[in-house]
Amino acid sequence: MTVRQYFFLLLIIFPLLTIGLSLIWPPINWLFALIIPISLLGIFDVFQKKHSIRWIYPVIGRFRYMFEFIRPEIQQYFVESDIDGRPVSREFRSLIYQRAKGDRDTRPFGTIFDVNRDGYEWINHSLAPKAVSNPNPRIKFGGPDCSRPYSASPLNISALSFGSLSKNAIMALNKGAKAGGFAHNTGEGGLSPYHLKYGGDIIWQIGTGYFGCRDSDGNFDEDIFQRYACKDEVKMIEIKLSQGAKPGHGGILPAVKLTQEIAEIRHVPMGHDVISPAAHTVFSSPQGLLDFVARLRRLSGGKPVGFKLCIGQPKEFLGICKAMLESGITPDFITVDGGEGGTGAAPTEMTNSVGTPLRDALIFVNRALLGIGLRDKIRIIASGKIFSAFHLLRIIALGADSVNSARGMMFALGCIQSRACNTDNCPTGVATQNPARYKALDVEDKARRVANFQRETIHNLMELLAGAGLDNLQQLRPEHINRRVKGTEIKTYKQLYPHISDGCLLEADSIPENWREVWQLARPDQW
Repeated sequence: MTVRQYFFLLLIIFPLLTIGLSLIWPPINWLFALIIPISLLGIFDVFQKKHSIRWIYPVIGRFRYMFEFIRPEIQQYFVESDIDGRPVSREFRSLIYQRAKGDRDTRPFGTIFDVNRDGYEWINHSLAPKAVSNPNPRIKFGGPDCSRPYSASPLNISALSFGSLSKNAIMALNKGAKAGGFAHNTGEGGLSPYHLKYGGDIIWQIGTGYFGCRDSDGNFDEDIFQRYACKDEVKMIEIKLSQGAKPGHGGILPAVKLTQEIAEIRHVPMGHDVISPAAHTVFSSPQGLLDFVARLRRLSGGKPVGFKLCIGQPKEFLGICKAMLESGITPDFITVDGGEGGTGAAPTEMTNSVGTPLRDALIFVNRALLGIGLRDKIRIIASGKIFSAFHLLRIIALGADSVNSARGMMFALGCIQSRACNTDNCPTGVATQNPARYKALDVEDKARRVANFQRETIHNLMELLAGAGLDNLQQLRPEHINRRVKGTEIKTYKQLYPHISDGCLLEADSIPENWREVWQLARPDQW
């Protein structure tokens, strides 16, 4: 039984029990003075739609909001995550909640960070700040072989599958994307009716399991793919090679979350954990990957096609770069997922100790594309623990064209990081297939919050740019971001991460010394 069901049961039992006891001992009638207000409070909770926790947990769910009320005074003492190797308070999650709800997000008493500690980062302002000239910047996706380019926002929804998330959560995300004019990545779980219901722009992710476009044996089916890829809502196609939370390991959907509907969408049998293969079966080499990119581009009618990966062995990515040079086939975009990325279910060691962190991976990919002279033809999307406008700013300064956020969007939906994603007992209705739980997530309200969070983050991003005296994102450079390295030593990103010359990998005598060995090891015909 759910807490809601227990509440209704107790709503009947307690008054009857109290009446019965009052016949034996009349002074117990004072309990009515306690039971009636609590009952009325609970009845209000189960019929309201604004707060999922109170809907699922009548009365007792209010304790969370009591603690949230006093949290601004104590939040700096609670450590929940780790960004760039330093502890970070609940400030970012609180910021997302406030922006999503449309509440005031200004802060009194200055920064919560110790600005004198090693690792502190900032952007310098200009004494001639600009006015925000373009509140809704767009980035064009689509290389020379793409006939149907897509104009994207700098901040979009990262890969979140139906199955990992509830149908209400998926619908809220998509409706928010439609309202805000940004993109919604399906995740590898297939293109569900809930991704399409409200007409938001879709990035359809094709993983190693080919869910939603596979035959009965689990092989890629191009006829099914073409039927869905040509839908107007689908704007781009993303081939998933690996993800930051568990690189080298296939996706996991626990059997407890597998419903008949999800099984039909993914074309998988019921009763078992849904485990994606660790690697693709359509191709087995860098050149094979690019042939698959070209194939999907043709089948989708010329839409942008790219791939997503967490960087592992550098020679393997450089093998893809060599394959681009030899074949002339280039992806329209590459999504770089950091090893610090999140997921609903992953082995602990994979989560904590495998995969290159986003910053290092992004720098490497950006340099590699510059080194082969193809950076201007390929967009880079960055993904991995990005919550605020400054996070966007600094990752774009390092070479990203746009950013995907999963955790931030889930917080906007109401996620409280209970870490019950893999148990089907999510207390907010976000990551569950239990109707008694996901019905608590009101699609209209949460869609509005998702759109609010994205809009306000972009607004603050453009204000940061304007304050630095810049007109647009294209002017942002590594030298604009500062980092306290140690004590009084301060360096810019340009000094910390030296640039690589455009086209330097194309001639043997111009290859940087620290790139020579790995470039020689890279092969276009095998990983």
